[in-house]
Amino acid sequence: MSGRSVSASYADVFWCVLTSCFFAAFCLYELSKHAPRKYETSLALVLFQDLIRYGKTKRPLARHGWLRACDLPKRWFWHFYAVSVGWNAFLLSLYLRATCHHRPYPPWLSAALDSLTDAPGPDRPVPQMSTLLVLVLLCVHALRRLLECLRVSVFSDGAVHAVQYAFGLCYYVSLGLTVLCTDRLGKGTGPLLAQLDWFHVAGASLFLGASALQHRCTVLLAGLRTGKSGAVETLAHRLPVGGCFELVSCPHYFAELLIYVSLALVLGGRSLTWWLVVLYVLFNQALAAQLSHDFYVGKYESYPRHRKAFIPFVL
Repeated sequence: MSGRSVSASYADVFWCVLTSCFFAAFCLYELSKHAPRKYETSLALVLFQDLIRYGKTKRPLARHGWLRACDLPKRWFWHFYAVSVGWNAFLLSLYLRATCHHRPYPPWLSAALDSLTDAPGPDRPVPQMSTLLVLVLLCVHALRRLLECLRVSVFSDGAVHAVQYAFGLCYYVSLGLTVLCTDRLGKGTGPLLAQLDWFHVAGASLFLGASALQHRCTVLLAGLRTGKSGAVETLAHRLPVGGCFELVSCPHYFAELLIYVSLALVLGGRSLTWWLVVLYVLFNQALAAQLSHDFYVGKYESYPRHRKAFIPFVL
């Protein structure tokens, strides 16, 4: 590993800031559960809760009417994955064009990567198996989630904050740029197939397993609202049972974390930048999972007390 690969870049700072924000939000949410009741309706706390909650977890929140002006349909989540598919496929095409056909990146992309990595790119970038595989897997992940949102999931009339929506779009654009940043710090040489290593196989295998787990969870959640014929019978939130739902309230969030860990493995486990992405996903999904877990515990008196929120037997 080169010395440059362990020094901080603007991309590292960006993911450190996001990670810190969501870690702080998770801690603040846990503290807010113990706040005196007189503060529950304070404007600051309501604004905070409104920004971190979405879907079913937003329903119990006593919000001022003007706050609802920022609500967007949660079913618009499919927009995130549509953007991710298009953007990452576009970056993949530019990467192949630059590495295999020795055509330079567009000036705007080169300038962005120069700024984010605080280092000029090589004149003739070498195709790296790790970068290529991660970009492909990101496209596969986004395409699967897009199809699930459009064909499997049954969304209620839940809402997402406009700030969350804008953040989600920016997040999926940032992921692809981050992959190209890690490419500049890599050291792949020679033909692509000659670069194939055990960690590529291990990472891809974990990716497939975690994706299968997440898809199974999505199907189980959709089944709570559909009948045997597949027709939607209700939009109410029912108690999830079966599979990994017997261990945690949100196994699909745990699967999301595993997917990002798998991509870190594909990168050989050497990318500090991508491990910061994994840390961000950990705290982001932990917050969302804890909100859902608390919703279920509050809604069902008989909710299994042994279930964790997010990570089996841990959190």
